[in-house]
Amino acid sequence: MIEFPAIERGERLSISASLFTTYLRCPGQALAQLQGRYGPESRAAFSGMLAHRIFARHLTDGAIESDQFTAACRQEIGQAMNPKLVALQLRPSELRGVIAEVGTLYERFQTISTTGCRSVETELDVPVSPDITLRGRIDAVFDDGGGVRLVDWKTGALGGVQEQLAFYALLWLLHHGEPPAIVEAASVSSGERYEQVPAIATLTETANQVVEMIDVLRLGFVDEASVPRVGGPGCQYCPLSDECAEGKAARRVLSA
Repeated sequence: MIEFPAIERGERLSISASLFTTYLRCPGQALAQLQGRYGPESRAAFSGMLAHRIFARHLTDGAIESDQFTAACRQEIGQAMNPKLVALQLRPSELRGVIAEVGTLYERFQTISTTGCRSVETELDVPVSPDITLRGRIDAVFDDGGGVRLVDWKTGALGGVQEQLAFYALLWLLHHGEPPAIVEAASVSSGERYEQVPAIATLTETANQVVEMIDVLRLGFVDEASVPRVGGPGCQYCPLSDECAEGKAARRVLSA
């Protein structure tokens, strides 16, 4: 067990794994999200979210028959994704294309061993101070003889996942009193896998990064210019891109 660093009283914040990794990529974009400013919806994000809902349905209820797949996708969209569908304004032919893409991902997902899966879309909320709660949703928790293994499914390339996995491991440690044996990211589309055996030193560093993030973002509520902005691939979905010099430069490079 580690002792989470002390945090000064201030604005109430909920820190998710997504917000944490966004902050490490660009503090300015993380501040914008806390202020309720989000970039445009994307077809890729919509497809990925739908795929995750289908994976969870498979792990919870069993395999989805091919003749029921489209209906299952439409049910998942109707239950939780209609606002995103409306925002994207997908034509019927485009939606059929998304469902076909998710179908291909599901075919690959079915080849992955899910033996030992004990819970799906596990949500953890851990208050670390009166004002701060750490939150995460773990796609799947396995216990297959080698200890607890946390798995995060990816529908594209893995990219840099180390910080996200460390955040999940820290959450698990704070909630359960001991770290998981393994945290893993697995790309359903490419078959890539990345495993991490959580070390207390790594999780302590992650906790320190979270506290630093809280201090920077709280200062940003008072002095927005104090929060640095960093250009990169995420700029194309950032609400600040039109007013951010770094974002404009990154978008020119990405569109070249």
